[in-house]
Amino acid sequence: MTLDIDIAKYGLLQSVVDQKNYERSISRFREAEILLPTFEQLSDPSSIPEEILTKLEEIDPNEAHPLNLFRVHWYNSFQSARQTTLPEHIVLPKELTGVDAQIVLMFGNRFPMITAHKVLAAYSCFLPRVVSGQFNPDMHRAVWPSTGNYARGGIAISTLLQSRGVAVLPENMSKERFDWLDKWVLDPEDVIRTPGSESNVKEIYDACNELQKDETNFIFNQFSEYANHIGHYKVTGRALGHVFETMRIANPDLELKAFVSASGSAGTLGAGDRLKDDFGAKIVAVEALECPTMLYNGYGEHNIQGIGDKHIPLIHNVMNTDIVVGVSDQATDNLNLAFTTEEGKKFLIEEMGVDAEIVMDLCHFGFSSICNMTAAIKTAKALNLGENDVVITVATDGSELYESEKQQLLQSKFNSGFNMGHASEIASTFLKEINTEHLLQLDEIGRERIFNLGYYTWVEQQGVSVEDFDARRDQKFWDYLHTMTPAWDTMVEEFNDQTGVTV
Repeated sequence: MTLDIDIAKYGLLQSVVDQKNYERSISRFREAEILLPTFEQLSDPSSIPEEILTKLEEIDPNEAHPLNLFRVHWYNSFQSARQTTLPEHIVLPKELTGVDAQIVLMFGNRFPMITAHKVLAAYSCFLPRVVSGQFNPDMHRAVWPSTGNYARGGIAISTLLQSRGVAVLPENMSKERFDWLDKWVLDPEDVIRTPGSESNVKEIYDACNELQKDETNFIFNQFSEYANHIGHYKVTGRALGHVFETMRIANPDLELKAFVSASGSAGTLGAGDRLKDDFGAKIVAVEALECPTMLYNGYGEHNIQGIGDKHIPLIHNVMNTDIVVGVSDQATDNLNLAFTTEEGKKFLIEEMGVDAEIVMDLCHFGFSSICNMTAAIKTAKALNLGENDVVITVATDGSELYESEKQQLLQSKFNSGFNMGHASEIASTFLKEINTEHLLQLDEIGRERIFNLGYYTWVEQQGVSVEDFDARRDQKFWDYLHTMTPAWDTMVEEFNDQTGVTV
């Protein structure tokens, strides 16, 4: 099969198309002593050469060091510079979830440089553009449109290249995102603040369309770069499957019933395609109830930072999605207090009977992570799942990125002090009373309805052809995408050979 779409436009080239750009990249990578990891190495980090792994033990994961690209995977330790044999994760107990099903979250704040899994998406989008000669680090500014973490991941990669990267994100995102960007960008003007908050993705597109008028700006649009989907299918999907298969060794009766992920760019949902292929898991897409695009064709504004809305990403395989769930930002804002304050943790341990070690790990849940957890519980209830059923998802980032948001809520709602009574109320409202409202199990009509919503963003606003838009209805289109990483890996190996960089 061949892709009957504009493969250059969407970053799907599998050959060098601009020799001059390619040679300039070779020169830049040689000067900066950068080796590129393959998708296979990120999918199975045990395949990374031993000399690289040994060198990594001497390198701070948060440092702008080129070898940290070999940490852009799920097998990093929170406590050590060494990689793990199994992705670090948590299985939530019934005392917390209220369901018999096993709810599993894999920790995303183990990723290097930005402590969030979006650096994988950024690298996935960047890699094919470089090894095909489309991107020239001497000429181009790499533009990374995002609601925060993807932009940070892109800036990290740009910094490693000693090349200019531009972050485009809403002005009302968390202070911690901007503090990080201010330290990493080469020029303060390379942080572009667009109007609004998490709910204002179109404004990001508008800014990028304006930037694109200058041919020196190269837009890495995570919402339309299929490599974002492909990278998560290959890397995240494999890691999640590894966690489940390991669980099943201890209990062969386990079944993987669902994968849950907030929509955002829809990149992470690509892991669901892998888990459906390998285990038959249902794919559950999550959005904010305050802006319920898929559920209710709605609009609004919310604070679940990192999940986007008011559009259907081009790279969302809608016709393979099984369930849509709405989660309120009131749940994520408030549960963050229960999970990270001393009184909240005390309540969870003493009153709800949650193991103290589990409670200590809840600080690794950022807003979108709590959103995914809540949606996973909803899914387990809707599907009537039992003790041998598994729902798996990801904790995309940790609570450290939302400390300023936490303080704002404490000052506005609990200015006289947060106590165990408040924690009890939060747990009752947002954990114990989780129900199956605002959850839709999709049939073909439901999928078609959501798919068609994307027309208004991509065809009418962003200039995607109807043919390229409609190609995505056919699962053969996505199946072919999932076969592309071996060719890219070969191109990476050839590129590395050309640079001559060794460890």
